[in-house]
Amino acid sequence: MKTYTLIIYAALLGASGVILGAFGAHALKFVLTQHGMAEVWDTAVRYQLIHAVALLALGGFYANPSAALMRPKLAWVVRLWIAGVFLFSVSLYLLALGGPRWLGPITPLGGISLIAGWLVLGLVAVRSNND
Repeated sequence: MKTYTLIIYAALLGASGVILGAFGAHALKFVLTQHGMAEVWDTAVRYQLIHAVALLALGGFYANPSAALMRPKLAWVVRLWIAGVFLFSVSLYLLALGGPRWLGPITPLGGISLIAGWLVLGLVAVRSNND
């Protein structure tokens, strides 16, 4: 994976997170509040934006020549976080908008993917420290 690809992912997640946050706070405020789903929407936005920033930080480290040996492993962190945001946040957005109830079990799969990404990041750091 190229560094610029990682930064593009971060930029797309960040921009869409801000757009969806604003959309939920303004255009959908009444609907989300009426159905008791404003907090669900906010949670989806928060996790998306946190992981956009995390990807951006990882991109800065990824570009460092000293990270060259870790890049293949760090690419798994990127994949897990992107999959996790998609499964977690998108399922919550759809549920908040009245999507089908079968989306509910997908949300935890996204959470597991996000957690796995953080654990892989920690393992890469521990193993690189031992080298």
